[in-house]
Amino acid sequence: MTSVTCPWRPHPDLVGLSHLLPHFTESLERQRKIKIVAIGSSSTAGADNIIPFPPRLELALRSRFYGRQIDVLNRGVGGQEAGDELSRFECDVFAEAPSLVIWQVGTNAVYRYKDYNFDDVQHAIAVGLDWLAARRIDVILMDLQYTQAIKDNNGPPGYLADDIERRISAVAGRASVNLFRRWALMNRWCEDGIPIAAMDDGGGLHMSECATRCVAALLDVAIAAKLGPITGAPWPPKAETTSS
Repeated sequence: MTSVTCPWRPHPDLVGLSHLLPHFTESLERQRKIKIVAIGSSSTAGADNIIPFPPRLELALRSRFYGRQIDVLNRGVGGQEAGDELSRFECDVFAEAPSLVIWQVGTNAVYRYKDYNFDDVQHAIAVGLDWLAARRIDVILMDLQYTQAIKDNNGPPGYLADDIERRISAVAGRASVNLFRRWALMNRWCEDGIPIAAMDDGGGLHMSECATRCVAALLDVAIAAKLGPITGAPWPPKAETTSS
């Protein structure tokens, strides 16, 4: 059994997925060219010379499923939110015919809250999930990160990050799609005693190298746990921790 090491507690109760991934499982079973599209903002695209989660996830999946050509296509664009990303679905998602889409949303709604209406963001996510449901594509929503700039925008009167996180969770629940709860995970890390300065890159908005590495590793574990039987594949990895 392959293990994935993260220096912080993995909290599978927070980031475990709720639904199986039948289309991604089928693609792996066929051993054909397998595509995952990761669409989102700078959390997906990458920033500040830190390798983002899509290439890290690609490396993990290729290592575990040796012999299968797995591509995680990075379709992140810095500064965008769900509505902006929705406008790119035709060319950046559907044209690639992926078996799995990871859609990262919510960060810019909070960070640039004067530019985005939360009702509009919630509606855009719901529309995008409807579009994806009409195709043979599994979906994982990834919500916002817990970093200093987002924390600073989560005070009264609106508690903006908590608000958008609840909206994302509600939309995912109604659509019966998976939600990778990055906000809750990083929040719990703080409660575990991890300084928030260790989780962001020094600029306050983006995740640090360690946080990015851990999020990618735990996403890999969460995905593996929801795959069906695959001929010749190893057991799903188990997340392990080192001392924090």
